[in-house]
Amino acid sequence: MDTMRICKQCRKPLPQDAPEGLCPDCLARVALGTEPATPGTRLPPAPADLAAQFPQLEIVELLGMGGMGMVYKARQPRLDRVVALKILPIDSMPDPSFADRFEREAKALAKLNHPGIVILYDFGQTAQYYYFIMEFVDGMNLRRLIQAKTLEPRQALELVTQICTALQFAHDEKIVHRDIKPENILITKKGQVKIADFGLAKLLGTAPDTALTASQMVMGTLNYMAPEQRENSKEVDHRADIYSLGVVFYEMLTGEVPMGRFEAPSKKVQVDVRLDEVVLHALEREPARRYQHASEFRTSVETITSTTPAAARTNSPLAMLAPKQLPASNTAWIVFFVVEMVLTLGLGAFLMQIVPALGFVWIVAVFLVASYQLNSRKEINDARESGLWPQSGEIPTLEHVKLLARAGKKGLAIKLYRQIHGVSSSAAKAAVKELTSQF
Repeated sequence: MDTMRICKQCRKPLPQDAPEGLCPDCLARVALGTEPATPGTRLPPAPADLAAQFPQLEIVELLGMGGMGMVYKARQPRLDRVVALKILPIDSMPDPSFADRFEREAKALAKLNHPGIVILYDFGQTAQYYYFIMEFVDGMNLRRLIQAKTLEPRQALELVTQICTALQFAHDEKIVHRDIKPENILITKKGQVKIADFGLAKLLGTAPDTALTASQMVMGTLNYMAPEQRENSKEVDHRADIYSLGVVFYEMLTGEVPMGRFEAPSKKVQVDVRLDEVVLHALEREPARRYQHASEFRTSVETITSTTPAAARTNSPLAMLAPKQLPASNTAWIVFFVVEMVLTLGLGAFLMQIVPALGFVWIVAVFLVASYQLNSRKEINDARESGLWPQSGEIPTLEHVKLLARAGKKGLAIKLYRQIHGVSSSAAKAAVKELTSQF
């Protein structure tokens, strides 16, 4: 049974992300030296104190900490690259076999080269710490997004699809995460999911009270564990990750973690009732009754995404953010185009009488622009009829961009990405290139 966590120092209730069993106020007082730490409290070393052990890095600041692990933002001067440094105190790992296991598991994690997984650049050991040097993700974790209460159901579907793709890649490489939860799901400023701390739960110890891969402590971690992982964490397979993702998906949709006898998502919030079956299937207690692969989970979500009724999409609050488009009706667009051409050609004829050369250049430019618009319009209409481009009233999403890229229409994919995010052409090209590398 989950219990309320209490600050070791002042005995007040702890927030979910409080490290070392101390509330933020007490941790600050201990760090400043104005109050003694309780026995067993571990404080993170200052960046300056780590400099001697990591001469290859410039330690910038502490990003977060868990029961024993601490993460710092750092810079590699030789590569001019910002990285994340995760350190694990050696004295907290009394098992003599840990060093061998650390190297073996770290080498396996280093093989996980996927856009949806935080890259492990290097690992090693100093006099006081085991360490990982990892990709630094400039963005936020999913916990912050959930707490902000700005996550729309359609965004949740998009994020879950990305998470499933990354999980399937890892599972194909025979690596199970074992600690899927919002803190370990990072989101870049471009909306790309990056799963962090792959395999560290196994490396650091598989018992529930040693899941040290993020700032949330024991009770929070337990809420995301599959039933079989709670009972015997050494005997879990990739289906435990699928259960945990089901918990995360439920929380993304409802803002709550499913506990005890919980209601289906559509009973708590206004979401597509078809999502109930997807979530409940992922949350089956028996592994054999769940989705057997993350790709199956993804397929179910994509099916709902691609067949969402147009009325439901139009009524979404996100419809206000949809980029402006030309009239959807061909007849309406032709009238609009003809009127535009008459006005511009009229101006060209007027210029021909005053400055013939300027009038000629104007008319040529008008015809070139008109040809481009007609060709672009035809491409978009063809893509819309094929179900690749958003329908009239539909909110464009990253999934539409992926569909266009998969179909080989990278030009349209870049165009749509620019409409959604308002970025430059070069940034859109880079983003679409990254997306296409996932399939």
